[in-house]
Amino acid sequence: MKNRYSFIQRQDKDIYNAIDGEETREAEGLELIPSENYVSRAVMEANGSVLTNKYSEGYPGKRYYGGQEFTDDVENVARDRAKKLFDCKFANVQPLSGAPANVAAYFALLEPGDTVLGMDLSHGGHLTHGHPVTYLTKIFNFVRYKMKDTATGEIDYDEMREIALKEKPKVILAGYSAYSRELNYKKFVEIAKEVGAVTVMDAAHIAGLIAGGVHKNPLAEGFDVMTTTTHKTLRGPRGGMILTRESEELAKKIDKSVFPGFQGGPHMNNIAAKAISFGEALNPSFKKYAKQILVNAKAMEKVFKARNVRMIGGGTSNHLILADVFGSLGIPGQEAEDVLDEVGITLNKNVIADDPRKPMDPSGIRFGTPAITTRGFKERECERVAHLMIDTLENKDNSAKKKEIREEIRGMCKKFPILESFV
Repeated sequence: MKNRYSFIQRQDKDIYNAIDGEETREAEGLELIPSENYVSRAVMEANGSVLTNKYSEGYPGKRYYGGQEFTDDVENVARDRAKKLFDCKFANVQPLSGAPANVAAYFALLEPGDTVLGMDLSHGGHLTHGHPVTYLTKIFNFVRYKMKDTATGEIDYDEMREIALKEKPKVILAGYSAYSRELNYKKFVEIAKEVGAVTVMDAAHIAGLIAGGVHKNPLAEGFDVMTTTTHKTLRGPRGGMILTRESEELAKKIDKSVFPGFQGGPHMNNIAAKAISFGEALNPSFKKYAKQILVNAKAMEKVFKARNVRMIGGGTSNHLILADVFGSLGIPGQEAEDVLDEVGITLNKNVIADDPRKPMDPSGIRFGTPAITTRGFKERECERVAHLMIDTLENKDNSAKKKEIREEIRGMCKKFPILESFV
């Protein structure tokens, strides 16, 4: 720590102490939030590089400021690697994160008042897919589809088609934030063609699974556009990206929407970090990593099923599990999050389908395996973690038991330290 952040240590003790504390927290605890991961030292170095000094409004070869020789190189490398990784013709790597990427895509494809058909938040969707608390709903008309059966996670594609025929959406949106199964992309494409809609996939959570070849690529299945974050399963820096399968017309609209329509100068240090992470994901070892994420999630599912904790969708086909701890154990999601945090297990409270409880104190918890898989956990360790989670919740008032579990988790973390390089 001291060698890495010596300038911060000398100049700003408050921030140094906070960074030092966070590094210790991550090293000594298990990160199970499915939207979080650990990046390589190379990605960190790029994020803190001299590129943070440079304004690069515009795109390679068409900047508004001079001195862009090396920034153009960085962005071109990032775009080329992204296109290779996801087998598409166009990539915009400038979005600052996933939500801005979604907003930019909407403004590229829609006019005010147009309709978007997306997944209901309580059934696994994301705030930017049309939740009433967002400003997007003041501009566009969002309608929603849901799961047909919360015991299996199957989407009600018949209902989706009926809604599409009635509402005539201009965009049909796939993707999710707390959904544990795979989607039938061809069904989306069929319905979209029937009503003349553009298909957009928000792959923020599963981009790494797609890149690693363990989940289907929506673009290869006929989707027009894919938005994504570059962190989560893709294991890059916190940022966003928009990919276009083959339409140059759509790609140009998206580029104009990102800049100058929605953002100013891109963060070139972040784009350099994205480029490095894309290079890591193109390494053959990333496929093994992506496969292990799924295997590990299944190992945790097995334990929760054996111990009679209800999982929305009946389990998982991806990197995450959404568990109804209130219905199964009588513990609200917020309390479960807090209790697990005490023993060094970090996850998040989450609403479940048609949750009877309030969003800030819901019935569920959401957890996943990307970060612990990065540390080297395999099935055996993930099964043990799942048992420890349930043991903690069942002994939430037993200080001695929680102390025992905390020590076991510290031991696991020492055995599986956070790696600094993946290639």
